[in-house]
Amino acid sequence: MKKYFAQLRPLERRLAVGVAVIVVLVLNWIFIWPHFSDWGDFKRRGDDARQKLTLFQTAISQSSNYESLVKKFETQGEFVAPEDQAINMMRTIQAQAAQSGFGIGNYSRSMQHTNEFFTEQTQNITVSATDAQLVDFLYKLGNGASMARVIDLELQPDAPRMHLNGNIRIVASYQKNPKAAPVNNLKSTTAPAK
Repeated sequence: MKKYFAQLRPLERRLAVGVAVIVVLVLNWIFIWPHFSDWGDFKRRGDDARQKLTLFQTAISQSSNYESLVKKFETQGEFVAPEDQAINMMRTIQAQAAQSGFGIGNYSRSMQHTNEFFTEQTQNITVSATDAQLVDFLYKLGNGASMARVIDLELQPDAPRMHLNGNIRIVASYQKNPKAAPVNNLKSTTAPAK
């Protein structure tokens, strides 16, 4: 390469150096300049990873507290047998509606799905009530120990605008696998007969 470059005239040398400089600049513009921001991105990703690591380590260090809370919550509440859950939910809804002073027009078929901790019963109902009755019903339903909550509510006034007609979807959660309370196995203190 030196031998070839030495054979060139001064003008040709300048032209060759100029072309080489332009090629280097074009290659830098294509391959290197777009990656100038990579160092900042790398630092930001590293900071995010350190924050996540700190958050995860904090959560892991508190895992014994979480386990004790899970055990505490597993033993709370009443157990309802799986075959009685739909009936129990309907009784709860009817009782709350009766306390609020209105009747339920229509029930749909109850649906059930299960996650890791709970069995959820879903029930759709149709009601016609005043706004005070409906608010009282919703408040008492969510305030009780029934673990029931409203997940969908559609309301429209009736023709004389005296009542609200509504479609309500209610979900009640029941324990999936309740932990039985430990039974005391006390040994008999009476002596065997001789």
